[in-house]
Amino acid sequence: MSPLRQNSRQLHPGAWWLWALGLAAAATRTSNPLLLLLIIAVAGYVVAARRTEAPWSRSYGTFLRLGLAVLLLRLLFTVLLGSPIAGTHTLLTLPQLPLPTWAQGVRIGGRVSLESLLFTLYDGLRLATLLICVGAANALASPARLLRLLPGALYEVGVAVVVAMSFAPNLVADVGRLRAARRLRGRPDRGIGSVLSVGLPVLESALEHSVALAAAMDSRGFGRTAPVPRALARATAALTLLGLLALCAAAYGLLGTDGASWAPPALLLGVAASATGLALGGRRTVRTRYRPDRWALPEWLTAGSGLATAAVLSLLATRDPAAFSPSVVPPTAPELPLAAALAILLALLPALAAPRPPGFRLPATRKDRNP
Repeated sequence: MSPLRQNSRQLHPGAWWLWALGLAAAATRTSNPLLLLLIIAVAGYVVAARRTEAPWSRSYGTFLRLGLAVLLLRLLFTVLLGSPIAGTHTLLTLPQLPLPTWAQGVRIGGRVSLESLLFTLYDGLRLATLLICVGAANALASPARLLRLLPGALYEVGVAVVVAMSFAPNLVADVGRLRAARRLRGRPDRGIGSVLSVGLPVLESALEHSVALAAAMDSRGFGRTAPVPRALARATAALTLLGLLALCAAAYGLLGTDGASWAPPALLLGVAASATGLALGGRRTVRTRYRPDRWALPEWLTAGSGLATAAVLSLLATRDPAAFSPSVVPPTAPELPLAAALAILLALLPALAAPRPPGFRLPATRKDRNP
């Protein structure tokens, strides 16, 4: 029996993105570093347990480094340029550069307090957590499969994004191939002269790829549209624009600290208007889908765990704001709310419920070793 798991398949990319966006929404509701670090740990464990060997799966490490860089830059700017948070616990005092009178409120150097560094640390860690959640979705969901799920109204946009995403890897592969050929011929592969000699073959290869792609798209009927009434086209544009504006307003209200009561109705209105506009716009595009991704129980469990985490943390944050936003003036040690920690651990469910990706190999048994 082959050690390759027979029922392995790739989870629906939409489920991974809903799970990751749920974790990101949960991170926006707190500045508690313990909860944020727990979200990062949960996302990292699920990525390690369910990512494939595809090139996009390696992007998680890049997002980790990007999040760390954002956090360090925020701390560096606070040390050099100061912070709006005034504190009484001075850690160090830097030489301050005198500035003209028109630059009041801005300083370079000066006193650095513990409270300002804690505020920047908590806020920067929250931003880094958002980036890491997005990186987890990029590492788990295939970008090409995700773009296949776009509605018919966004078909041309999806194809343009796929072409743009496939151009860079092909360009890098061509450069590596030509540099290897130069090394085999005993020619230098570094320096300005090497770049100039490699540039022309790379551009020629890119042009050949573009012509071949254009021919393939033309043979598959790309760009053919069905005629629709002008009134329907105007209604589609109006509904889509109204839905996007309502979604932006609802996101602003939901992410605000006051928790605006008008945000949930605006969110429902935006989703309904956008969905209607995209559905009507899809009538113009004539296309079919080959082997569409199915949505089964693992998809429901994966997406539900992330959205449930966001909902529970949003509810708990309104009931106990002090536990979710530790005080920095005066500085206090953050505490770990047990209910919030359990809600975040619920997002570990995809590590068990999601099917193993293709290529995952189970440990070989004695029967496999001795046929």
